[in-house]
Order: sequence, then structure tokens, then C-alpha cells
Amino acid sequence: MEVVAAAVGALVTTTSELLCSCVSSKTNTTFNLHSNLAAVEEEMKSLTDRIKEVKRETEAADKEGKEIRAQVETWLKDVETLQPRVNAIQEQMVNNKRPSRCFLNCRKRYRASREVEETLKEIKRLLLVAASFDSGVVYLTPVPRAVECIPGPSIQGQTTASKKLDEIRKALDDGFKRIGIWGLGGVGKTTLVKNLNNQLGEASTQPFGIVIWATVSKNLVIKNVQKQIAERLNLEVKMEESVQRMASRLYERLKKEEKFLLILDDVWAKIDLDTLGVPVPEVHKGCKIILTSRLMEVCRTMTTDLDIKVEVLNDVEAWQLFCQKAGDVADLEEIKPLAEAIVKECCRLPLAIITVGAAMRKKTKVELWRHALKELQRSVPSIGGIEDEVYKPLKLSYDSLEGNNIKSCFLYCCLFPEDCEIGIENLVQYWRAEGLIDVGQNWANMDEGISLIENLKDSCLLEEGLYGIHVKMHDVVRDVAIWISSSSEDGCKSLVRSGIGLSEISAEEFSNSNSLDRVSFMHNNITRLPDCMIQCSKASTLLLQDNKALDTVPEKFLQGFEALKVLDLSSTSIRSLPHSLLQLRDLRVLLLCDCRNLEELPSLGTLTKLRELDLENTGIANLPRGIENLSELRILNLADTEKLKSIQPGIISKLSCLESLSVLRSGFRFRLKGEEDGQATFEELKSSFNRLHYLSISLNGIPRDKAEDLSWIYRISNLQLRFPQPKGRSSQLTIKKKRCSFELLNLSSSQEWIGWFWGNSSSLELIECTGLDEMLEDFIESDASFAGLKSLVIVNCPTSLGQGGGCAARCDLLPNLEKFHLYGMKNLNSISELAGHLGLRVNSLKSIEVEFCHQMKYLLSCGDFIQTLPNLEEIKVHNCENFEELFNNESGQNISPDPMVPKLRILQLANLPKFKTLCRYEETWPCLEQVDVWRCKGLRRLPLTNQNAGTIKEIKGKSKWWDALEWDDDQTKSSLLPFFHPQ
Repeated sequence: MEVVAAAVGALVTTTSELLCSCVSSKTNTTFNLHSNLAAVEEEMKSLTDRIKEVKRETEAADKEGKEIRAQVETWLKDVETLQPRVNAIQEQMVNNKRPSRCFLNCRKRYRASREVEETLKEIKRLLLVAASFDSGVVYLTPVPRAVECIPGPSIQGQTTASKKLDEIRKALDDGFKRIGIWGLGGVGKTTLVKNLNNQLGEASTQPFGIVIWATVSKNLVIKNVQKQIAERLNLEVKMEESVQRMASRLYERLKKEEKFLLILDDVWAKIDLDTLGVPVPEVHKGCKIILTSRLMEVCRTMTTDLDIKVEVLNDVEAWQLFCQKAGDVADLEEIKPLAEAIVKECCRLPLAIITVGAAMRKKTKVELWRHALKELQRSVPSIGGIEDEVYKPLKLSYDSLEGNNIKSCFLYCCLFPEDCEIGIENLVQYWRAEGLIDVGQNWANMDEGISLIENLKDSCLLEEGLYGIHVKMHDVVRDVAIWISSSSEDGCKSLVRSGIGLSEISAEEFSNSNSLDRVSFMHNNITRLPDCMIQCSKASTLLLQDNKALDTVPEKFLQGFEALKVLDLSSTSIRSLPHSLLQLRDLRVLLLCDCRNLEELPSLGTLTKLRELDLENTGIANLPRGIENLSELRILNLADTEKLKSIQPGIISKLSCLESLSVLRSGFRFRLKGEEDGQATFEELKSSFNRLHYLSISLNGIPRDKAEDLSWIYRISNLQLRFPQPKGRSSQLTIKKKRCSFELLNLSSSQEWIGWFWGNSSSLELIECTGLDEMLEDFIESDASFAGLKSLVIVNCPTSLGQGGGCAARCDLLPNLEKFHLYGMKNLNSISELAGHLGLRVNSLKSIEVEFCHQMKYLLSCGDFIQTLPNLEEIKVHNCENFEELFNNESGQNISPDPMVPKLRILQLANLPKFKTLCRYEETWPCLEQVDVWRCKGLRRLPLTNQNAGTIKEIKGKSKWWDALEWDDDQTKSSLLPFFHPQ
């Protein structure tokens, strides 16, 4: 102890002086001072250690609500009393370091010796009392460690998982309170979080007083989770205790932890933290929660602050993990190609790789590896452990699906080939036909189908596909779905032979065919079908599309499929369909898209339940006979039917339930009023506009309807009209939910008709249209104002406004315009020329985008007309050869306020070789978040200082450009450096 050490140092030097000079009855006490001080030093070390132990144990007992024995409390009080005496000895010895005359200090030396002697006795007494605490009277159970190591595989060397672990650690450090870790079953979520737990245990400084792990599992029992938390906290578990009572005890205990982390593994449904007995992070500031789940929806309902999706391994990691489990045998020359193919079948899913690798360990016979690969390719779980260790755990995700027909919808996805990008619209089309989704009054409605797909994606049973219009299935998930479908007894038993390179279908494929509900032979090389009746009396779906060489459907083949609702023969070479097709009285969907050799169909009049008929890109010259009798038909697709030259009048109007009609890019054009020649007319179609949701057709010319007669247009959700133009070109009008696009149209040819769209659209695109100046002049002369238009995009439309042509509007033509984009506009020096012509005040403008406007020198001229852009949030300027600056302040104009763009968040500049100036020298933009600059070598300053640098989230550009930037001070540059991402 430092006190004793100091005392020893001070008193040892004076011991001989005391012996020589102070002769009295106190000599013995004084003479023993040296040895007493040494004893005090030694005993005090022991007492200090024991004090720490007892205090730690009593604090832990107090947290758990346990009563401290009176003997212990008395001992602690005596320890507190001893401390001032020790402190006094320290102070006295420090003051007496210098030798003094013995005669004057003898009595003082004696008192010090006596005090040391009595202190030694008290220390020994306290140690003796503390010895009785070893029987466990202070603390009945050991104090829990901050982190308990959880056995599990390491992710060392796995780049993908290590990055995710770093992301989680950073999230904890950044203050996120609730973190969701989600992903496909078997992808390694639990392994990842176990590694996190163990990493926290190895940390030099522990961020949490305690880390608690609890496994939840699919069948949630709150009391089981409470038991795990209680045991980790060394709280007594009373099985007869109610959930509410246990929650109260847990809550009181956890409140006493300054900082704790609760890890809830394998969560399948929302857990109420109050019911569990865990203080919520919003109340207990030191509480953090991590949960793992297969379901994104669980993260949402648990109101996580951050959700981190765990992805599958990369190819290198997958191979390394497999070799680790299978051993050196995987690298044998004759086995390695098979092993690599097996790893590919596992599709980088750790659980599958580990299970298969362990099953193949030390197997040296090539035949065994070849057989294993074949079985995996057939989705047969015959490899040891696959069914129990992979398929059954993944099936839990399937079992947890809730909602009408969602399980059946999921199993439908396995009918598509491995690694297939499944078109969402196509998938929903099948679901509708089978009656798996409720379409209500609108057969083409996608809402419920999209909702189901999102649920399946959130459950990790489907993945995002290309461009947001496709989904795909993880290969192992597909294998599990096929496994379920092959033995399903709930109306989803399927025969799946898609995408496996079949050249023909043998009758043996259909053993036990009467029990099948769905059959898929799509994406093969089938050249012929069995010329016999296949007994599939229950099957509702038959998918044969993408068998390019298939040119015939035998008459007998379809006779056994009397319950079919979906028949897909798209992308085949069939020339005709057998009359046995007409026996499919329950058929809802007949898909023949891209059957280019198909020239005619049998009469379809008996297929009275048919809802969808797709003849896109076929060789038909006439509509099928009897089509007018299809009273249930909702969707008719005749797009790209170049040989179709005739549609008889009255046929379309007889399709009383028709919701979607496409005859675009067809050989047939609907006639306009006055052009009746025995063919269907546009006027006839108008009688169907009340029920049509989608209309895509070609017309002989532009309708001449008056503005008051055009209200039918917005009763159609999606409208696409094409009109012939000289030299074989076609102009087009596209409307989708008040978003209107004109392409290759002469805008001056029907100004009243086109003006109606300006006044009744929220968004307008003019693409390669002529007559723009004349149309605008007409609007200006009539003092028009289009208050509803919020977005205007003009692409490659000739104009002479930049050459001083035209007159200026007296009022703002577009007072609520928010988005103004110009592409390929010639003869414009700035947007101001067009804005001035239209009278634009730009007060509502939020987005300006300019591209390939090579004559343009600046965006806007600032002064009396436009002084500021108060709501502008986004500026994008790309590929303008002569562009020099954003805002031009010409001499004589009033100077606009500072800043010119107070709300600008996003700035993108690219390929502007002459660009130099963003704004005035000292101007700053207070809301700027994102800056992208590419090939703008003249730009040397950004409108950023220390005052507004805090809003920046990202700056992109070349390192050379960044290094050349000029700053008011080095501090601004250094503060922005973390946000610069060189490209």
C-alpha cells in the first residue's frame, strides 16, 4: 500500500535516533515501529484486495435484489472508519521525512508508533472477520462475466462475413439502438452474431456491462426466453412464476445495468419487450438490441433503426468452406471438377455447403461424387444430412408463411428453371388464372400480386431480380420448394422438369400423373410431345414455353388435361393448335406469344371461361373465329402482329369484360370517324372506355376531338396511341396516370387537342416533336395557364427562341412547375430564354436538368426577372460543350440574394470543358448534400465553408480535381475529406 510504503521510507531513517535519544517506558513500542510498519504494509495489501472483492460481490448481490448480511455491512463500515486513520499516518509520515532533534520529537514518535501498532491490530481483525465470508454468506452465486463465449464456427478469412461484422460493430459504435440482421435460412446470421459476441468478449475495453444471448426459435414461448435472460443474469428461475412476475424481476435487474446488449437470435414474430421484461432503448439509454431473423417484416415490427441483410458467400469463400468440410479429397484431380460442380449447386449457401461437404468427406470413389451431383441437380435430398440439416430448416420459412394462398404462390415459383429471372407480370398472370389472388373487379390489377411478392422477398424466399420487374429464387430454396411440391398433399403437387435440356418427353415422366396439380417442361429443347393421352385430370397448369423447336401439339396430348387453367406455349415453333384445345372448358389463360409460325387457331368460341389471350408476335392474319363469344375475356394482346390486316367492326365491342387491349405495331390500324371501310373504328372503341384500363393501339391519324370530348382519356389508366408519319415513321402519345408523352408529333397540327393535355396532365414529355414554337405562341396569345402541370421534359424539339423569336407571355404559363428538363435543345443560350418566353417565375421549381444542349452557356440570367430559385433542390448539367457558369449576372441587373439556391441539395456536373463558375465568390449553399463533378477541369471552387460543410454527405470526382480545388482554409478541406469518394 502506498501509505505504508511512504511511512516506511520516512520512519526507517529515524529508528536509530529514537533508540539512542528517547529512553523511557515507551521504548518497546517505539523499537517495534519498523517491524510494525512492514507488517501493516503487507497486511494492508491483503485487506485492500479483500475490500475490492467484497464490494464487487455486494454490488452484484444488490443488483439482483439479494439481502446483504448485517455482519458484512458492519465490516464495510469498519473498513470506511479505518481509511482516515491510514490516511493520517500517510500525512504524518510525509511531513516527518526530514530528521529532527530527538528531544523535541520523542513524544511525537511514540504516538506515531502507537498509532501504527493499533492500526495493525485493526487490519488483522478485519481480515479475520472477512475470512468468514468465504462460506458464501455474501453472494450465493458467482458474478456473471460481461461476455460469455459461445462456441461456433469462425468467420476468419471470409471477406463477405467479416465486412458484415465490421458493419455491425460500427453500427453499435454509431449509436444505433435496435439492429436487425436478416437473410435467408442457412446463410450464416447466427454464426455472424456469435462471432460478434465472442469478439466483444476479446475487446480490451468492454463497451457493455453484460452481453445477453437468447435463442427465440419459431414457436415463441416468452417464458423460455425469459429463462435464458434470467440464467445469464444469475437470477433465480422459478418455473411456477408467471410471465408478468418474471418480467418485473428482469426489468428491475436490467435497470441496474448501466450498459447492456441483448441478442435475440432466430426471431420469427414480433416480441413485446415490455412483456419480456426488457427496458426499451428509448427509456434505458444504455440498452441495445440485436435480433436475427429470416423475415424483414420482423425487423419492421420490432422497429429496428438499422437493418443489415446477410448475403451468401462469394465463389472463393464457398470453395474454401467446402474444402474445409470435405477435406483434401476435394482437390483430387478426378474429383475436383465434380466437387466444384457440387459447390455450384449449393449456390454459395453456407448451410448447404457445410452439410454436403461433411457428407462427402473422405469419399474417394468418383462414382459417389458423380451420383451426389446428379441427385443435387434433380433436387433429390438423398445425400446424407441434406434433408434434416438443410431442407427441413429451410422449410420452416415456408411453414411460417401466413395469408391466403401465399404458400401455393411460393411453390409456383419453382416451376421456373434454376437461376431464372421470373417476370413479375408473368408470375402474377399465372396466379390470377389459378385463382390464387383476388383481383376483384379489375382482372389486370397487380396490387395483391405485388404485395405477395414483397412478402416472399421479405421472408427471403424470393430475391430481387433485374430492373425491379423480375424476381428470382435462390437455387437451394428452389430445391426445397421442388422437394415440398413433389410430395405435397395440399393441392400443389408438381412435376418440374424445366431448364434441364430435355429433347423429348416420355410417357414415363407422367407416372402417378393423376395426382399432379402443375406440370412444367419450360426452357428445354423438346422437339415433340407424346402422341398419346396423358392422364393429368387434376393439373391446372401446363408450361411448355421456350421449347424453340417444338412445332406440333398432338391431338391426343391435351385430352387428359381437362382441368387446365393455364396453358403456355409461348416461344415455340407451333404452326397450329389441335381441336382438343377446345375441350379445355376451364382454361383461363392461353399464352402463345412469340409463336411466329402460328398463322391460325381453331374456333375459340367454346372457351367461355378464357380471361387472357396472348397472340403477340404471332403470324395470324385474322382474329380467331368465335372470339366474340369470349364474354369473360379481360386481356387481349395482339401487339406486333404484322400480318394482321383486318378486325371486323363490332367484335371488340362485344367483348363486354375487356380491360386491356394491345394492337400496337400491328398490321392493323383503327380507322377514324369518316373513314369507315368495313373495319373496326376508334369511335367503336370509345364505347369500351368505361371498363378499359389499358389501351395500346395504332390509329390511321390524329383524332380531331374537341377539348370537351376528351374526358374519356383519363378514364384509362394506361393509354398508348400511335399515328403514322411520312417516311414510314410513327408518332406516339403515351399516358399513364396523368403522365403524358408525345413522340415525333407535329404539335401545331392539332393545337386544341394537344392543348387539352397541357391543361390536364401533371407530367408532360415532348420527344422529337416539331411545331413547338407555334404551339407556345398560340398558348401565349390565349393567355393560357396550366396550373396542374408539375413536370416538363423537352427532348430534341427544334426551336428558334434562342435567336430572339417569339413574344413573351404576360403571365406565368406554368406557375406550379417543379421539374424542368431539357435534352438536345439547339439554339438556346440559357433556360432564361425559354422561361422568359413562357413567363416562368420558377418559384416552385425543384429540379433542373440539362443535357446535350451544346449552345447553352449558362442556366439562368439573374436580375429583375429571376432573382432567386427559392425551392430548387437539384441541378444536373451534362455534356454541354459551351457551358460556362450556372447563373449569369449581367451588367445593369439587380444582384440576386445570397444564396441564389438556398435549398439546393444535389449538384451534378459532367463533361463541361468550358465550365468555370458555380456562383459568386463568397456565396455559400447551406443545404448542399451531394456533389458529383466529372471532367470539369475549370471548376476550382465549391460553395462550401466551415459553416455549411456539415450538411455534406458525399462528394464524387477524380482525385486530381479534388487536389486542385481552392479553399478559404485548410480546415474546410480536411473536414470534407471523409466525404470525398474518388472514382
